[in-house]
Amino acid sequence: MEKINTSVPAGFERRPEEKAGFVKKEIKQAVAQTVSFRPGRGPGGPGRFGEVEKAENVKDTAKRLLHYFSAAKKQLAGLIAAVVAVTLLSLAAPAMQGSAIDCIKDHDWPLLYRSACFLLGIFIMNVGANLAQSLLAARLSQSIVRRMRHDLFKKIDNLPIPYLDSHSNGDIMSRMTNDVENVSTTVSQSLGSLVSGVLTLVGTVAIMFIYCWQLTLVTMLSVILTVLVTNKMSKVMRKVYRKRSALQGELNGHSEEMITGYRSIVAYNKQGDVTEEFNATSDALAKVSIKAEILGGSMGPVMNCISNIGFVIVAAFGGYFAYTELITIGTISAFIIYAKQFSRPINEIAQLYGSIQTAVAGAERVFALMDHPDEDNTGDLPLKETRGEISFRHVDFSYIPGKQVLYDFNLDIKPGQKIALVGATGSGKTTVVNLLMRFYPPDAGEILIDGVNIYDLKRDELRGNTAIVLQDTFLFSDTIGGNIKYADRNADDERMKNAARLSNISRYIERQPEGYDTWLTHAGESLSHGQRQLLAIARAVLKDPKILILDEATSSVDTRTEQKIQDAMVNLMKNRTSVIIAHRLSTVRDADMIVVMDHGRVAETGTHDELLAMGGVYSALYQTQFEGKAT
Repeated sequence: MEKINTSVPAGFERRPEEKAGFVKKEIKQAVAQTVSFRPGRGPGGPGRFGEVEKAENVKDTAKRLLHYFSAAKKQLAGLIAAVVAVTLLSLAAPAMQGSAIDCIKDHDWPLLYRSACFLLGIFIMNVGANLAQSLLAARLSQSIVRRMRHDLFKKIDNLPIPYLDSHSNGDIMSRMTNDVENVSTTVSQSLGSLVSGVLTLVGTVAIMFIYCWQLTLVTMLSVILTVLVTNKMSKVMRKVYRKRSALQGELNGHSEEMITGYRSIVAYNKQGDVTEEFNATSDALAKVSIKAEILGGSMGPVMNCISNIGFVIVAAFGGYFAYTELITIGTISAFIIYAKQFSRPINEIAQLYGSIQTAVAGAERVFALMDHPDEDNTGDLPLKETRGEISFRHVDFSYIPGKQVLYDFNLDIKPGQKIALVGATGSGKTTVVNLLMRFYPPDAGEILIDGVNIYDLKRDELRGNTAIVLQDTFLFSDTIGGNIKYADRNADDERMKNAARLSNISRYIERQPEGYDTWLTHAGESLSHGQRQLLAIARAVLKDPKILILDEATSSVDTRTEQKIQDAMVNLMKNRTSVIIAHRLSTVRDADMIVVMDHGRVAETGTHDELLAMGGVYSALYQTQFEGKAT
């Protein structure tokens, strides 16, 4: 059966084997994407050695991000002030510590006391400034992300149906969650560190040159060695972590697929095969993970070794310079600390580069969605007293240019008439509904309601006077009453209960412990298909539309439930223009007119008896279903 609002547009059906491969690929891609969007979390994240996603247009994306920062100028200014304070205090501490050491050498106890008090004050203020920096960074990131999520959700709420049909739900959700979270993480964790790193780097070099430019040049040797070794090891580790992430995605995707399709696996007795596949991937992941952990664990010791070598060089040359009275012993102590501070921001900035690139790439994906045109909302004519007359005049349509779905489609539906659309899958039945609801615009021709082009009508009023009952009913995680009232939040309880009675679902609801207040979890998975269908009909009854669309409302239920749904639909269709899409011809025998579609064209029209007498397409379909004719 064709569905409205599916992830693949109608007419784009896949063969079963293609669909299975497509689903497996989608699962693996989604899981791999989830694994890769974890900046700075663990040694293999994009912020360190993992694969970094890069934006195509960094400049324009950064400008748009700055727009969100401009709305939080006070918080941004406070954060920068806190970062500057932390940096200045960090730069002042080694100098004060060196001064205290010189006081001990010179036995200047009063000055030592004052230096110790100043040093204690610097440490206390540094703690306070760090706390302020963390708090302001968190507030700034959440303020920016809240506005970004608000704009993004508002955009999603106005996206056209073709966009949603051509993009997977996982991709859109990833932009709302992972991509926005990357921006949040970068603002809260990386922005302050980046500013602090640059200021620390500049300030440290300036102070070191002021103290002793000769010892500063010596110190640079260990820093250059640190950068070279870090760069070399990072290249090796990045390959290993990239492979580990890919295997993790494959393993998670395999597990997801096994759990989802467990019934099929058991039915075909393939437990041994899936276990063998899982173990093979798991063993490969274990080997790569061991190698990754060894490399990741060696990074710290190697850096410490280089750092210690640098300290030895500084101490040796510093001792010589102190012996020649070029510097003091306290200066050597300060230099050792400054040398450590100098290499730290270089490594931090190198690591932050990956997270910032990933965040900008995520922001670019978010902005790409925001830039997509909204759903067409043209038209300003009201539709308050509609009679429900519908006309399709010479309508052509194609989802993809060059692959036409409807050819010169013409159809006139009188007010209150019940029309059935029948035909093989892919013949264009659901496409007719998509066009009527303005989900897609026609390539040619026009669609009229009460003689007015639907694109001259207000879109909200067009859909407000129309109700759709689909085969796959969607219920919300809400009460039963809340799901029925979704059609009209202002409806009172009496109208809601009357809608349930007309839909033959009231007895089931009243047998529940909490009646209409019974909470439906997981979108009503505990209900049978027929019960969900009857709730959807109750929702449509409450809306009281002038135009009703029923898309295969009974195709997946048993005969007894079908009869209940049929009775409910009879009540629902009274005094309404109704369009029924059906494969079961037993559900359309009493239709005022049956339209038989074949490859996007109207093949036959007439009543049930008239079409049988023609002996054409409808007659062949009827004989196939009810007389056992071979297909």
